[in-house]
Amino acid sequence: MAATVIVKGVVRGKTIELERASGLPDGLQVRVTVEPEHAAAQLIAGEGLRRSAGAWSDDAAGLDQYLQSNRLQRKLPRRELEP
Repeated sequence: MAATVIVKGVVRGKTIELERASGLPDGLQVRVTVEPEHAAAQLIAGEGLRRSAGAWSDDAAGLDQYLQSNRLQRKLPRRELEP
């Protein structure tokens, strides 16, 4: 039996493009276990969105206050830019 070969690759639909040759002969049947390389690929649904919220992820009231302040600032008059 051949030794286990570990090679990184990129999934493209039903194909995995390896970053280098596996060293195994063409036509050899293999068993493939696919694991995401980065932990971010293993997040539960919604976790990425929660993390992207940053400091506001657990402070909805603070976020509302910031957004309201931002809206008010946009209504202030601004000086005209010269052409």
